[in-house]
Amino acid sequence: MGQNQRLSLLFYNIFLILFRTGIRIAAIWNKKARQWNRGRSKFPHIPFHEKVIWVHSASLGEFEQGRPVLEALKAQYPGYKIVLSFFSPSGYEVRKNYSGADTIIYLPIDNVFNAKKLISAINPSLVIWIKYEYWYYYLTELRRRKIPVLLVSGIFRESQPFFKWYGAIWQEMLHCFRHLFVQNEHSQKLLSSIHIDENVTIGGDTRFDRVIAIAEKKEPVNHIMRFVAGKQVLVAGSTWEDDEIELVHYVKAHPEIKFIIAPHEVDKENIADVKKEFAQSILYSELALGALVPENINVLIIDNIGMLSKLYQYADITYVGGGFGKDGIHNILEAAVFGKPVVFGPVYQKFAEAKDLVERGGAFSINSALELEALLDKLFTNKRELKYSSDIAAAYVQEKRGATKKVLDYVAENRLLIN
Repeated sequence: MGQNQRLSLLFYNIFLILFRTGIRIAAIWNKKARQWNRGRSKFPHIPFHEKVIWVHSASLGEFEQGRPVLEALKAQYPGYKIVLSFFSPSGYEVRKNYSGADTIIYLPIDNVFNAKKLISAINPSLVIWIKYEYWYYYLTELRRRKIPVLLVSGIFRESQPFFKWYGAIWQEMLHCFRHLFVQNEHSQKLLSSIHIDENVTIGGDTRFDRVIAIAEKKEPVNHIMRFVAGKQVLVAGSTWEDDEIELVHYVKAHPEIKFIIAPHEVDKENIADVKKEFAQSILYSELALGALVPENINVLIIDNIGMLSKLYQYADITYVGGGFGKDGIHNILEAAVFGKPVVFGPVYQKFAEAKDLVERGGAFSINSALELEALLDKLFTNKRELKYSSDIAAAYVQEKRGATKKVLDYVAENRLLIN
């Protein structure tokens, strides 16, 4: 190991120590930090010693992104068990009962001991890593054991450590992958700049396959149908307080329109705050229990997790939150796949699909409540323009399907799994 690698590894180990210490301190007041600690209080139990495919997702979004690959592998190779691991509580806690995997675990913190112990327990024939999140000891141990690892829907940016002076061990991690399926040409060029190009394919984004599968099922939600009752509808998904502030005036000014708001955080305190913001509202939990909807109620607040992808089908226009925060917007494809124009805040530059749809006219970025009101008035009153944007959104998603098939074809052609 060269001097740069030793220095890079030293920084990496310091980061792990500081991260673990920070989580322990944050757990005093932070629920997610407590869940993170509690989930790792015991080493994961792997209840079988059979042929295994191991799929790792950082969090819920990455799981949904990789889900088409996981489910396709399970269908095509039924003799293999699926182990699904999460790093974040927001993934594990929501999907810990997911029936598509045989065992669902928290990924133990990265170190030499945990990597050796977990990989020995799982003994995978194939490992699928979704999008990003790279752990040095796990990846190098998998390479040492000659276990094939595939990166699916990878995305790379200049700001990542792979492309910095201190990135020696990060580049080494990339050499642990048998093949890297990246989302776009920019990612491929960045990898080529650090001499990683022979095992890289522009495979696209498996999220497109996931949202298409959801849309094709088009599962009805009867309570939602009762609420919208044939009126014009705006569905606002994954909203934060900044998003809700932009919507409040328009909601009050248009009692004739139905609004469905699905906040990103659904704890009791936040739901209570959202209900205060939108006075003429009812909770989905109340509607599901049979509550009548008074005529003056035009806002439905979704106080659960897991419904959002089904809600967009009832919209005329959609709004996706996160665009007023530093991390940017949430998943706009869940809305676009139903042929709905998507509106979001100004922070969207990291998301290729958002930039594409804005350029094509299937999505719109707004900077203020005034811009939002002008845009919604135009779309709600101009049927031709609304249909034009809707058609663009639907066509764009369909154009991008097929990333899952590329991964499955590679697995079959290289005989990484044997039926």
